[in-house]
Amino acid sequence: MTIHGLTKLTLLDYPGHIACTVFSGHCNLRCPFCHNAPLVLFPDTQPQLAKDEFFAFLKKRRGTLEGVCVTGGEPTLAPGLLSFLEEIKALGYLVKLDTNGTNPALLRQATAAGLVDYIAMDIKSSPSRYAEAVGIPDFCTDTVKESANFLMHAGIPYEFRTTVVRELHNAATFSEIGEWLHGASACYLQAFQPEGDLVCHFQKTPTPLTGYTAAELNVFLSLLTPHFNKVGLRGIS
Repeated sequence: MTIHGLTKLTLLDYPGHIACTVFSGHCNLRCPFCHNAPLVLFPDTQPQLAKDEFFAFLKKRRGTLEGVCVTGGEPTLAPGLLSFLEEIKALGYLVKLDTNGTNPALLRQATAAGLVDYIAMDIKSSPSRYAEAVGIPDFCTDTVKESANFLMHAGIPYEFRTTVVRELHNAATFSEIGEWLHGASACYLQAFQPEGDLVCHFQKTPTPLTGYTAAELNVFLSLLTPHFNKVGLRGIS
């Protein structure tokens, strides 16, 4: 797997654990609100970190760090991801994998091999508005639905999460998400922040995107509460 970035310490990315976060490149979606536009749109132009350097860092930090978050881009598209995870696990680390859910076969492989301890899957929107949220007009949600169903029955810790954008989400969105994922373990709403290298900034006709207030997000959260064992807000200062 090609490594395009490393956050050496995070207390937020892996709930309950002191971790580092490693970034892959490339993604098969074009979510306009994504903050990692260079990794999504121009990954081959981004700096790389040698694998040897990364694993030397992990060996040095054993006993201090507990886990490694593998994110992107979309890491399940990265060649060699499974062997990369094997090397991390061999050093005694927990692994959290972030995914957009479009590669259910890889999720099954990684889980069956015991290479992941926690999976965070992005739920971009309700099924009826998914194509709009991922920036692909003809997007089919079959793989996303398969991944979500797999996580709900796989027996490993997981969470669903949605970045909430005023122009892309409303109350009906979360009512539909709740019905779709009823009975799931956890769902978190993440407050969109209109800053950084957003994918929409690189579109020919960029659409200004804005976030919701904490009070508005709590209304959406109340629509999800009956459907999930745990719900919460993130990104609210």
